[in-house]
Amino acid sequence: MNLLTGTWYNKHNVFNNNSTHPNYHYRNIFRLLKEEQPDKKIAIFSQWIINRVKLVGEGLPEAGNIMFDYKFDGYDLDEVAYPHDPEEIYIYNIDRRVTHETSKCVKKNGPDLSWVYLDNTDAIGHRFGDSEQLIQSVVNFDNEVGQIWAAIKYRIKYYKEDWLFIITTDHGRDSITGKNHGKQSMRERATWIVTNINQTNSYFRDFEPAIVDILPTIARFVNLTVPLETQRELDGVPLIGKVSLIKPDASLNGDTLRVQWKALDSTGNVKVWLSTTNLYKNGMTDDYKLVKTIQIDKEEAIIDIKPYVSKFYKIVLEGQYNMVNKWVFRP
Repeated sequence: MNLLTGTWYNKHNVFNNNSTHPNYHYRNIFRLLKEEQPDKKIAIFSQWIINRVKLVGEGLPEAGNIMFDYKFDGYDLDEVAYPHDPEEIYIYNIDRRVTHETSKCVKKNGPDLSWVYLDNTDAIGHRFGDSEQLIQSVVNFDNEVGQIWAAIKYRIKYYKEDWLFIITTDHGRDSITGKNHGKQSMRERATWIVTNINQTNSYFRDFEPAIVDILPTIARFVNLTVPLETQRELDGVPLIGKVSLIKPDASLNGDTLRVQWKALDSTGNVKVWLSTTNLYKNGMTDDYKLVKTIQIDKEEAIIDIKPYVSKFYKIVLEGQYNMVNKWVFRP
């Protein structure tokens, strides 16, 4: 959900594989695209159906009633074709099927936005940890990605299309055995992002991009206009094009709010917006007040918040090229 919504779990409410109540008010990238450009075609390729029916919420009114134009998933439920053997070879075989269906669909149909989920490296990691088996699973994954990339290159060559290809992972592994994840060690939290785009920005090259940066990157690539209310909630920053500011921070000291940021472009000012509510999580609109406008290269704003008595503040920093946000709770 971090990837799909461009927000962290404190907003979308999915913190593990067993989460049952996603907050669909934080719109996913498929919904954003379909709502603005309904003629665009979307696709999903996965071992599980949960990615489609639970995380994206296909067909659910509360998730926007969006439907995938192409869907190839749920192979783990077909125990005739993929019997669940003790060695879990079936997961590798499903990944091969997912890769085949992805490559075929991309080559033939060229969906406008696709999500491909391959699971075997994670399964091998859980089973064997840091091992030759894990290394081989990465080699297999690389071959599968290569097949998908070949299909994309076919579209680029014969259909003269412009494609953005992003590869990432949703977590690392524990530093002791490599078998587990879910805690807060650096290796478990560290992820990586690979893309075919050469013209990445300084944020991508010089800092530590995160999985939440992928949604705003896709939105910028496909010229998607993200609604203002959604922009104000996004925790990510585009990895392509110009970026005004990153790394928002905020702290309270009595009636003084100190807001800081890292400026990446000196053009223009930063507008500091403040809300004392979090109605967005319930599908409503927060009332933001413009409390400061300051030169971006100052990288700091000091604000008197006596007029805004609250235990909670949402701060949005609006630069010329992007927005970032921060939540602050009063002790």
